[in-house]
Amino acid sequence: GENQMIRSGYGDGDCSEEEADEWFRDVADAIASPEGQAFLRELADALDALPDKVLVEDVLIDEEGDCCAIGAVCKARGIDADEFGDYDVDCVAETLGVALPLVAEIVDQNDADDRDTPEARWQRMRRWVDKRIRKDGGQ
Repeated sequence: GENQMIRSGYGDGDCSEEEADEWFRDVADAIASPEGQAFLRELADALDALPDKVLVEDVLIDEEGDCCAIGAVCKARGIDADEFGDYDVDCVAETLGVALPLVAEIVDQNDADDRDTPEARWQRMRRWVDKRIRKDGGQ
């Protein structure tokens, strides 16, 4: 849907190939960094800590208290996600102390497949995170 583009901040094909390449390098760098690795481990723990293994799309945390992947970290940290508005990825990244490209990538992945059931989305994101956590502790 169109709102997915807005939420992650990913443009609708309005950036050049060079800019896109640079962005994905930034994402890869953010994932590889010690901060990124620490955040991915925190994200994995936050996903595991959800009482219901479900993730929603398009919102950080909904009225029922269900959340997206980033929303799970907000919950784990006791951050009131209402203060962000739904789509302020910059503000979320700053508050969580994580590189913007990594937060945007996680949001984009979370919302990637709107055919997912909430349960399938949780499993997909949990696998996505697990694949990106370096087993050597990121040293």
